[in-house]
Amino acid sequence: MAASATSEAERALTGGAIERRSLVNGGKMAAFPWHARSRHYMRELESCRLEPVSVEFGDYHPLKPIISALEAASTHQPQTEELSNHCPESEGSSKHHLELEGSLKHHIESEEFSKPPKHKGHSTEEDTHSRMHKTVSVSAEHVPGDQEPPSALKLPSPAESLQVVEVQVTESKTKKLGRKESTSSTSSSSSMLDPLSSVLDGMDPLSLFAATADPMLTAAVESTRKKRDKEENLAVGSDFEPWSSKRGDILARYTTNEKLSINLYMGPEKGKATTPGSAVSEKVRTRLEELDDLEEGSQKELLNLTQQDYTNRIEELNQSLKDAWASDQKVKALKIVIQCSKILSDTAVIQFYPSKFVLITDILDTFGKLVYERISSMCTDNCNYLAGNFTPENVNDTAKETCLNWFFKIASIRELIPRFYVEAAILKCNRFLSKTGISECLPRLTSMIRGIGDPLVAVYARAYLCRVGMEVAPHLKESLNKNFFDFLLTFKQIHGDTVQNQLMVQCVEIPLYLTLYSPAIDWILQCISYRAAEVLLTEMMERCKKLGNNALLLNSVMSAFRAEFIAARSMDFIGMIKECDESGFPKHLLFRSLGQNLALADPPEGDRLQILNEAWKVITKLKVPQDYINCAEVWVEYTCRHFTKREVNTVLADVIKHMTPDRAFEEAYPQLQSIIQKVITYFHDFAVLFSLEKFLPFLDMFQKESVRVEVCKCIMEAFIKHQQEPTKDPVILNALLHVCKTMHDSVNALTLEDEKRTLASLINGFLRMVSFGRDFEQQLSFYVESRSMFCNLEPVLVQLIHSVNQLAMETRKVMKGNHSRKTAAFVRACVAFCFITIPSLTSIFSRLNLYLHSGQVALANQCLSQDAASFLGQYKNDNGNILISFLKMEACFGTPEADAFFKAAISLVPEVPKMINIDGKMRPSEAFLLEFLCNFFSTLLIIPDHPEQGVLFLVRGLLNVIQDYTWEDNSDDKIRIYTNVVHLLSAMIESNDTLYGGDTKFLTETNKLCETVIAQILEHLKSLGKDETLKRQSQLALYFFNSILAHGDLRNNKLNQLAVNLWNLAQKHGFADTKTMVRTLEYIKRQSSHAEMSHFTELALRLPLQSRT
Repeated sequence: MAASATSEAERALTGGAIERRSLVNGGKMAAFPWHARSRHYMRELESCRLEPVSVEFGDYHPLKPIISALEAASTHQPQTEELSNHCPESEGSSKHHLELEGSLKHHIESEEFSKPPKHKGHSTEEDTHSRMHKTVSVSAEHVPGDQEPPSALKLPSPAESLQVVEVQVTESKTKKLGRKESTSSTSSSSSMLDPLSSVLDGMDPLSLFAATADPMLTAAVESTRKKRDKEENLAVGSDFEPWSSKRGDILARYTTNEKLSINLYMGPEKGKATTPGSAVSEKVRTRLEELDDLEEGSQKELLNLTQQDYTNRIEELNQSLKDAWASDQKVKALKIVIQCSKILSDTAVIQFYPSKFVLITDILDTFGKLVYERISSMCTDNCNYLAGNFTPENVNDTAKETCLNWFFKIASIRELIPRFYVEAAILKCNRFLSKTGISECLPRLTSMIRGIGDPLVAVYARAYLCRVGMEVAPHLKESLNKNFFDFLLTFKQIHGDTVQNQLMVQCVEIPLYLTLYSPAIDWILQCISYRAAEVLLTEMMERCKKLGNNALLLNSVMSAFRAEFIAARSMDFIGMIKECDESGFPKHLLFRSLGQNLALADPPEGDRLQILNEAWKVITKLKVPQDYINCAEVWVEYTCRHFTKREVNTVLADVIKHMTPDRAFEEAYPQLQSIIQKVITYFHDFAVLFSLEKFLPFLDMFQKESVRVEVCKCIMEAFIKHQQEPTKDPVILNALLHVCKTMHDSVNALTLEDEKRTLASLINGFLRMVSFGRDFEQQLSFYVESRSMFCNLEPVLVQLIHSVNQLAMETRKVMKGNHSRKTAAFVRACVAFCFITIPSLTSIFSRLNLYLHSGQVALANQCLSQDAASFLGQYKNDNGNILISFLKMEACFGTPEADAFFKAAISLVPEVPKMINIDGKMRPSEAFLLEFLCNFFSTLLIIPDHPEQGVLFLVRGLLNVIQDYTWEDNSDDKIRIYTNVVHLLSAMIESNDTLYGGDTKFLTETNKLCETVIAQILEHLKSLGKDETLKRQSQLALYFFNSILAHGDLRNNKLNQLAVNLWNLAQKHGFADTKTMVRTLEYIKRQSSHAEMSHFTELALRLPLQSRT
């Protein structure tokens, strides 16, 4: 029947009449001829013949089954396109997208479809679905709808005859936006049975399949999908800049303050409720109506939207698409995508078009991903799932049928732009149908773009096709090249009347309009040039020359191709830039693009100076400061890379000259900061850097404090990284002290701790790199000056104290421990510096540790008590500041000496808080206090007693502080400290025996103090006799037993008995570790074999091992 209609239509176009058929009297077909006498059909037919486009298709293409049918349908209604053009909805489209030029004036449909031969398994006549017919033939396999056909519905074989259902069309008037009347296809009951009724009666089989999906299978599918996505992302290398990295720049660059509008799809009105018996047929009819309304559905136009509101609306559409898909409303999802694609035909606010393209293609990408994952999920079963490198043979019939169904839905879209974008979005789905499907679709889609009349809309369509092509088939370079060459052929449209009138209406200048093309052209050329041969660049340059060295294209070529290729032809590009027209695209942008390439690759050595001269001649003549600094920023790197400090100094002077008037530098801080970074990147010798006459004046342009601090940080990071040897160069020191002072002065009460740590780290790095060699006095003078400059950063003060202590120890090393009067006075000056500085610190443990460390240094340098006047008289230094500091210190604190540090530390212990802040968290301080006191006791061992203060006066003072300190109730740290005191007293008896000559008074005092400490330990052990503390008692008893074993004289009967009692106490309640007890007893037995340890034999016999059994 459809074939008959086709032949009739062919006869009508060759001179006959068009026959319109309708259903009459039991399905008999009646025909009546009609024609207009004023029409000359043969002449019209000849004038409408188009140049054929040769597109060869493979064996299995989704559009083949409907190509011939669509062509046959078009012959029935020769005035269809004409009628559609009179509709208000299509007027805008024809106005903007059917104005074609030259050889590209092809009809939209002829570009999309060419008539191929019929293929096995598909009937081209029976798949026809056209809204413009009064008689519609619907095949059972291709009913569009939300749910795809189940696996039971397979494609018919050639031998099978498909039963065609004739449905009569009734006209109904529906109110729609932009159209007064429209016909809607409504199916009525026919004498023939609906072929889908028996299959789709009840629950959709695909819904049942989804409802009973195996969770393990779902997890396997998800794992496979992630693996496949990872493999596909690796189709192009990491050297290919992805679209996602350009997206943000485009949205930030192309903005507008004008009001925007958007048409949103609101969905068709719901019909009347149907009876349960007709649910399936009504569902089919409803879906046909929905597809009929893909482009004429109810719409809502939102006007006067700001850019942010517009972006929010697009994001809402994207979310609506996902929600519709998740709720199994596939047709609604498709409608949303089509409506969004139509937005890309609107150039009302033309300067916002690139950003609009980015937002809409995000929705298209989402849709393409959803469709692909949907079809991919249908290829799985309980045992198998698709691998990443699957072939069409691995795809089951259900998935293929579903994939075809999606392509049929998209092919029914009337307008070119949404049909192109939606099909391009699911281009990847061709993998399910044919190995060559993608390679066949790309040329056809490329030809379809020729039907878009607006050059801006067309170039972004080509960019999207190239983007999709690079994702699914990056090896198919021919279609990429064809897109760019087609663009070159239509580039003259930019200067046509249509575009010029549009720009005049919107008050947009040509230079601004041309920049709108940059993202699209740059992307197309990036795809073309990816891993392309150098000969392609030569071809591109020749084509640019043929177009009169168009600046826009030249800029995109330099941005896309490899920097090595551009650098090798630098002089050729400079010649082309000189010949460009200045009015369309500014030359300074071309020189900027050339400079960016030369910063990455080196031009021929003989051309380098000439290149710089030619470029700077243009740059220095720029009057607009922003244009000037944008170019200068790029070419500074080229200058630093290939020339000496003289040329760099000249460039910096020119920048200062251009940016100082009217304080233009305040609007160019990012570019100025970039210049500084590039200069210090190539000048690692800071003596050379600071010898540049214009470097420090250049720094003075950074008036904003936050920017100035960032620049200073950048300089200090470079110095610390590249300075290999310590320096005393006064030029470097003065400059960097100024830089560090700038960073320090930026600290205030609102400065974050992380920022303070960063600044202090940089300043400390500088201080460590300063060395005056053997000139120790000059070194100390530098540290004194630094202390006055950086007093607000505590880590810097700590570093200075350590540096001064190190300076004192270096002096001791030079003098080999025997100080002269001058060096002794110098060391005392170092000690005074530390004693003055430590109290200014806020961290209590920093003060404790520095008191201890500085006291050790003073002790090593023999800084003991002596007359202050004698000390000040010995040290004669020309630096009056140091003497004044010492006098103030002496008046406030007394003469600095080792004893003073230790006394200060002891007096500070009671101030230790219970909790301290460590990296933003509150921690108990007892562990840190225990560590400090253990180190302190070790130092007290070598300190001789003061002749006027009595025996062990420092130890007694420290023990009194420990006794008064409030310890945690569940802590044993106090007893562990007392145990360490026992170790100290035992060692003191041995070490001080020579000093005191076995003095009875000293031994008596020591033994008495030791007994007091042991009594405190035993009292604490007794307090741990409760059930909940028995384990602590056992551990502490064994710890004290080991201390007595290591430091006590066990020949003393009392001490021997104490050791035995502690051993038994450790095992009394069964909490002792048996292995530890066994190893300890074995150690005692081994020691008893030595002659001086023979008394251990008796001890071992008194130490029983208790078994837990």
